[in-house]
Amino acid sequence: MKFRLLTAGLATLAVVSAARAAPLEAYGRLPSVETMALSPNGRMVAYVVTDGNRRKLFVHDVDAKRPTYAADVGEKKFRRLLWAGPNHLILVFSTTSTVPFVDTPRQEWNQAVDLDLIHKSTHELIGGIKSPSNDFINAIYGEPQIRFINGHPYAFVKVTVFVENEGRVGLFKVDLDHQDQNSIVTTGLENTEGYVVGAGGELLAESDYSADRSLWRLRLWKSRWVEARRVTASIETPSLLGLGRDGASVLAAFAGEKDGEIRELNPDSGDWGAPRPQPDDLIWDRATGRLIGEHDLIGDEDRYTFYDPTDQALWRGVTTAYAGARVRFEGFSDDHMRILVFVDSPTEGPAWALVDRKTHSGDWMGVQYESLKPEDIAPVRAIAFKAKDGLALTGYLTLPSGKSAKGLPLVVFPHGGPAARDEIGFDWWAQAMASRGYAVLQVNYRGSEGLGWDLESAGFGEWGRKMQTDLSDGVRYLAAQGTIDPARVCIVGASYGGYAALAGATLDAGVYRCAASVAGPSDLRRFVDTWKRDEGDQGVGSERYWLRYMGPRDGLAAISPARQVDKATVPILLVHGKDDTVVPYEQSQIMADALRRAGKSVDFVTLKSEDHWLSRGETRLLMLQAVVAFLEKHNPPG
Repeated sequence: MKFRLLTAGLATLAVVSAARAAPLEAYGRLPSVETMALSPNGRMVAYVVTDGNRRKLFVHDVDAKRPTYAADVGEKKFRRLLWAGPNHLILVFSTTSTVPFVDTPRQEWNQAVDLDLIHKSTHELIGGIKSPSNDFINAIYGEPQIRFINGHPYAFVKVTVFVENEGRVGLFKVDLDHQDQNSIVTTGLENTEGYVVGAGGELLAESDYSADRSLWRLRLWKSRWVEARRVTASIETPSLLGLGRDGASVLAAFAGEKDGEIRELNPDSGDWGAPRPQPDDLIWDRATGRLIGEHDLIGDEDRYTFYDPTDQALWRGVTTAYAGARVRFEGFSDDHMRILVFVDSPTEGPAWALVDRKTHSGDWMGVQYESLKPEDIAPVRAIAFKAKDGLALTGYLTLPSGKSAKGLPLVVFPHGGPAARDEIGFDWWAQAMASRGYAVLQVNYRGSEGLGWDLESAGFGEWGRKMQTDLSDGVRYLAAQGTIDPARVCIVGASYGGYAALAGATLDAGVYRCAASVAGPSDLRRFVDTWKRDEGDQGVGSERYWLRYMGPRDGLAAISPARQVDKATVPILLVHGKDDTVVPYEQSQIMADALRRAGKSVDFVTLKSEDHWLSRGETRLLMLQAVVAFLEKHNPPG
């Protein structure tokens, strides 16, 4: 099966050849194809192609093998493509900004546009709302719920509505075929978080959470709101998810201290179904909104369970066809005769494929990183070792192609979160560093999520302590194996990983010869206080969450790199985006100022107009170039 390019827009992304390794641009620019979605009738695929900071949207007719729509959408930061019937495509993108005349911090706001493919026109999704008595912010929360009423597609979206100058999460109903028929369904309570809409567009349920009271409530609509359940939860809060397997029940997740569970509530009888373990992801049918499947990542194995045996058999066939690769479900056509999948090959990299149940065949739809050839993909292998205190840890080691796995220079590359995890597969950043001759170590340190409660809870109170030494224990493990040279090790990370890089240079001295932090916190007390302030009444919940990992407030100075710069003995690079709304830019400023006052070595690179997720191609590449140049200067690969 050969990769098939869909349009001239894709074909212009020519393969770049290099004598020894692909240029950093091949890894560091935005993906050639950023996202892709299959239409409900299975005939069309929508996708976003990037060129530097700019993006182009294409809609391609698979059967006719030709594009039906193409548009230059500029520098918009796309987050999601969502089909609403065969003729409407909802484009979700985000903007970093404040809101005029509203007392809110600068943050990332999601907005949505409806593309009408019949009339080739676009409309702001909530631009035509009739609201004579309420003001609202032209931004949405979460993903729109698509429902079909009398054959017409509607989008139900969560929006901030102001009631007597107080912001609340309201629910709007958007008629996609008649933009002048949009309306407000409900304005919600003071702490409303979510809603579930029935298959026929009726309002079913609402949830709210009060952080200061640690109280979560679920209410059902019975001509008036009727409370169905309340839960006391300070950190592991329940959440309202959507419709259940029968398309009529309300699905909610209840996160326990050890294992989460999901349950389905019958809104007519008030009965809860039997609890089931909470999976990593849930899959809903687009036509009916009912739950049709789930996904779990068990270790390094993706396990998809579809409740329909025919769907499950199709999935087994798909994974068999792409044996040896990680296969991710992207979407069914409404008749389930076509399925879009994301295939991450360990030797050829990631790409999208469309599988046809009728013809028992699959076609490649697009390559995520068009400029990378198979020889540019470094091998990744899973590793397991024990921390000094005996805790079993796992991780991944990316090895530079064409080099013996002996005495290699190493980059430790911790993930963010910290309640997240690294997974096996293509990682553009790790691959870029490996292409320059470095082994790259990614450790699922204690506190990581998705590998069991024992590992996650072992991180509580260990921020900057055992969470940090888990990384250097990985270095010592590789050194004992002879894989790496312990005298040639640097640490690079972003977000929490950026903190870990700074902590490696200050709190865990003697392991690394350089450290690069991208958007990492440096002054933890100020970081926690900023989150608490910016979230207003709900800020106490964020404070509880962060202090669970960091430990008591009176101990934060001891694990804050900006307060421990006297211990730094290696060069430090700081990289930070000015539009970061997760870890404020000031966190790197504070660290840079403290290092300079102490007479320490520091380089500081500012990424203009860049957010926490490195969403812009130009600045993402600038970051990668700065980090690699820093590594090559202070830890030459040889």
